[in-house]
Amino acid sequence: MDGQKQKMKAYWRKNLQTLLVLLLIWFMVSFGFGILLVEPLNEVKLGGFKLGFWFAQQGAIYTFVILIFIYVWRMNRLDREFDVNEE
Repeated sequence: MDGQKQKMKAYWRKNLQTLLVLLLIWFMVSFGFGILLVEPLNEVKLGGFKLGFWFAQQGAIYTFVILIFIYVWRMNRLDREFDVNEE
């Protein structure tokens, strides 16, 4: 039973690492690019719009959707790696 406990601890450790990385990316894109770094990013144009404005209005949304797919893909891999998948 001790081996199973260690396996589950490793699983949750990797799960939390994945969440931490994705949440840091989420924070950087929404708060960092959309608020803190908006002025320097506005020097660059993307499709006729200032990049800081684009991140605040569209880029953050696209990034969040991509992060959802990355999370699902990563968790499916972790589930198979630790044999806790639902199949």
